[in-house]
Amino acid sequence: MLIELILIPLLGAAIAFAIPSNRWRPWLLPPVAIAHLVFALKCLIHAPPPALGGWLVLDPLGRLVLLVLTLLFTICGIYTVGYLRYRPERSNRVFVPCILIFMSMSTLVACSHHLGLLWVAIEAMALSTAPLIYFNRTPKSIEATWKYLLVGSVGIALALLGSFFLAYASLSHSGEPSLLFEDLLKNAPFLNKTWLDLAFVLLLVGYGTKMGLAPMHTWKPDAYGEAPGVVGAMLAGGATNCAFLALLRVYQICQASGAGFHASRMMIFIGLLSMIFAAVFMASQRDFKRMLAYSSVEHMGILVLGVGIGGPALFGALLHMINNGLTKGVLFLSAGNIHRAYGSKTTDDVRGAMRHLPISGTLFLLGFFAVTGSPPFGPFVSEFTILTGAFERGRFLVGAGFLFLLLIIFIGMGRTVLTVVQGRPKPGSPLTAYRDGVFTALPIITSLCLVTLLGVYIPTPLRTMLADAVRFMEVRP
Repeated sequence: MLIELILIPLLGAAIAFAIPSNRWRPWLLPPVAIAHLVFALKCLIHAPPPALGGWLVLDPLGRLVLLVLTLLFTICGIYTVGYLRYRPERSNRVFVPCILIFMSMSTLVACSHHLGLLWVAIEAMALSTAPLIYFNRTPKSIEATWKYLLVGSVGIALALLGSFFLAYASLSHSGEPSLLFEDLLKNAPFLNKTWLDLAFVLLLVGYGTKMGLAPMHTWKPDAYGEAPGVVGAMLAGGATNCAFLALLRVYQICQASGAGFHASRMMIFIGLLSMIFAAVFMASQRDFKRMLAYSSVEHMGILVLGVGIGGPALFGALLHMINNGLTKGVLFLSAGNIHRAYGSKTTDDVRGAMRHLPISGTLFLLGFFAVTGSPPFGPFVSEFTILTGAFERGRFLVGAGFLFLLLIIFIGMGRTVLTVVQGRPKPGSPLTAYRDGVFTALPIITSLCLVTLLGVYIPTPLRTMLADAVRFMEVRP
């Protein structure tokens, strides 16, 4: 069943590329997305057996990532139909298949239990995203695409070197290197600690580049700022979670080896550093799509911070992974609509979005409150859980710094968002004829409803999945 789950989007990509009509090709996305959602939910309810000799396994961590991916893919797939209706001047013969390939490769990441296969899947996912970033075909978009590829290539190269070091660390016990996650976890206490520490540093930098952790985040503002809103949502809510999963797997091996203390300190440091960078660069940001990129840097920092703290904060970090993925869907899709309506993405031109574009303007404002951890939205619960976890573990300075940075980011981000949504459109603004439609508004509303639900009530099956993932992370051989 795991192989079928990976092949569904790939088959859809082949069909999409073969369809000659630019008008009808996007309509393939919703049925493929719904089919993937159904198969994924079936896998979540009835755990499928391992495939390819144990290289593909859907463990508790993979289940959570797969849930976020399939929900976000369904939301973005339906939205893309409406988005491409307003872009008839652009051929989508590459755009639509690349979205489907991205979904296939991200599903492969969620199921991979071989660190080499995981590396290949993450790189294939990144390559499929490059044409999506370049979709607008402007000088800035080509610059953003090259920066995404070049910086990402350095990161993935370091991750490959780290994977080699991890395999070499296993030689001291078995005499035969292995990159199977089960083998590494089972033999973790016997791994060479020097090579393991080196491997973790390289993998943290490598996969941290893919996540967009500071200071490896330099590709993010350009890529998120120039890509279509739906691509930004997939990057911020999907690709980053896949890289986070890869980092979790390596971190779990370090914890099982007894060398988790240094890894935890590094995670806490890089998490706070990412939040500091986000706070500094968000304060004076006039481009609201670049602002969302720095928001993504912040929340990647929150994820690794929660993991580094451990205990109850680990539960909060895994819950925040889901909340952040869905919230980024609200923000990037509504920001894309506002950009399309105004023909600009800077606060110099964009004012009064709630008057000119009532649905998207309101959703953008609500998405801001959600992503900054305001009640009653899901991120409030997950961030509060991380905060209380820090205090329970005696990390009072970390908790205080976390709370202070959240306040600074709320103020800085709020300044830009309120400028965009309040008031009236400026005379002479480059307004377009775009208005919200069913396909470009309903998916965002659905995503916001899910984020609100998780702030009020965490369904029992999801709570069980989160608890299983925490126990899985804490397992010792």
